[in-house]
Amino acid sequence: MIRSSWRREQKKAMKTDSCLLSSELELQQEEQQEEQQEQEQLQQEELYQRLLLQTMGQMQTENPDSKVIRPQPGMCVKTFSEPAKQKIFVNICQSNSVPPPPEISREDLVELLQSEDPSAYRVPMSLGEPHTEVDNNSQGCTAYDVVINQEFFQMCQKDPLFEQFVILVSLEGLENKYNLQLSRDWKVLKNRKFLGSVAEQNIRTKSRPVIQELPPRENCSAPARRPDFTLLVEPPAGDPEYLIAEIQLPGVPSSRSLVLDVGEDRLVVTARPSLFHLDICHPFLVDQENSVAQYNKSTEILTVTLPVVSS
Repeated sequence: MIRSSWRREQKKAMKTDSCLLSSELELQQEEQQEEQQEQEQLQQEELYQRLLLQTMGQMQTENPDSKVIRPQPGMCVKTFSEPAKQKIFVNICQSNSVPPPPEISREDLVELLQSEDPSAYRVPMSLGEPHTEVDNNSQGCTAYDVVINQEFFQMCQKDPLFEQFVILVSLEGLENKYNLQLSRDWKVLKNRKFLGSVAEQNIRTKSRPVIQELPPRENCSAPARRPDFTLLVEPPAGDPEYLIAEIQLPGVPSSRSLVLDVGEDRLVVTARPSLFHLDICHPFLVDQENSVAQYNKSTEILTVTLPVVSS
């Protein structure tokens, strides 16, 4: 009787140990699944960032269509930020690596400035990052470097109207890119062509097409469809800070099938192979470099968040 009772207790202990072992295995499997899900999520986020970086042209070291230049000094413009009245210096530099704008006569420029949309004439320029400098009074100030085509700069030096025009478009470019408000009461420094030291800039040597050309595919007769989308403004009232595009892409397996191009006032999305194509213009100027795109495979929705710099 004693031995039989001992065996029953031993069997009960074995069952208990088996249950514990089963629970530990389940916990281990759950932990492994969670780790695998985290790794997949990290890989997916890496793909999102890679897609965005390739789209925005920020992978400069891998981009054969860009190069580093050291521009030549041109003229230094002094102005102020609004409403803080802080000193701002704009170094307008020159380089033949920057393409020239379309040719325009003085008469056409006057007519353009008097038109309702003078921004229709675009001047290619490279806008550098702000850098802290010290002025002649040993006071701290902020300087920006703007690089334009050398021949166009020389032409502006010969005509005060062109000079005022290039200063104006430089200020507007800095305002749009860095969300600034600069005074139009500027002054061109006579005895100084540059404040600080000339820094290198990375510029594109080849403009990227707004719509990427894809090679023709065999056995692909169905045209790309226009996907359903919504545009949201945040905040809904007051000055807009963000424009959010939500684009429905049913059947798109991953972000690797997407080609995204963000312009100042344009958004182009293509889903390969010839599934969807969307090309829309919106009434805002957005910050291309700080825009973010994310594709959710579960909902099959591409969300593009665009910081608004001007409306």
